[in-house]
Amino acid sequence: MAGPKMTFSCFSDIPHLVHGVFFRRGGVSRPPFDSLNVGFSTGDDPAAVSENRNRILSWLRMPRAVFLHQVHGSEVLVLPRDETIDPDRFWAPGHPATGTALTADAVVTDQTGLALVIQVADCQGVMLADPHKHVIANVHSGWRGSVANIIGRCVDIMIGRFGCDPQQILAGISPSLGPCCAEFIHYKQEIPQNLWQYKHPEKAVFDFWALSVDQLLAKGLILDHISGMNLCTRCRPDLFFSFRKEKTTGRFACAIGLLG
Repeated sequence: MAGPKMTFSCFSDIPHLVHGVFFRRGGVSRPPFDSLNVGFSTGDDPAAVSENRNRILSWLRMPRAVFLHQVHGSEVLVLPRDETIDPDRFWAPGHPATGTALTADAVVTDQTGLALVIQVADCQGVMLADPHKHVIANVHSGWRGSVANIIGRCVDIMIGRFGCDPQQILAGISPSLGPCCAEFIHYKQEIPQNLWQYKHPEKAVFDFWALSVDQLLAKGLILDHISGMNLCTRCRPDLFFSFRKEKTTGRFACAIGLLG
């Protein structure tokens, strides 16, 4: 686990792709946001968050990024390379985003030089890449996103909008609440009955890692093309931010981008 980030083996042989799941270490934020917090909504010093975001882009070797305003919904933002987007809505070192943040919980693009960044602290960041079509996506999937199958919606857009072949799509699932700690005491009111198959037989904990894999497989992805880090954020607050564990805490970055 050396360096500022972890990477997925499924993406390692793609020369035009950069990605990473960043540890909470290596930034400038003070406790309880120590130290690589990229979330402005946490109560952290905005100057520290800005510096942390700049460091993320530097480590990725990306000139700019999109940091979504995530709302635990099912909206997928599409940023095609032939469409002009207000540059003030992107983040760049020395030029922080000044426009209204783009609201969605997933984003798909074929643009180069643009990092797609998901901010999490127990939810899953799910990165997708079609190395043949040069299309990437990043998904913020908490339990509400899992219920809405935002992962499947994102794959549908990659297929329908960009002509991706699901058997060519690679997927990486970030650390998040594991089947050890994803407890939902009121699951009968929160989680549809068709998803109770992912519940532990004796405890009110759910395996959302398995659910995400099944949602990807249902869209035609190949099991060998799906990588999971299988690290529980609540169990490893030394490495990652965890809202379930700490309540007042930061957000770590899950990022993917296409080199120009």
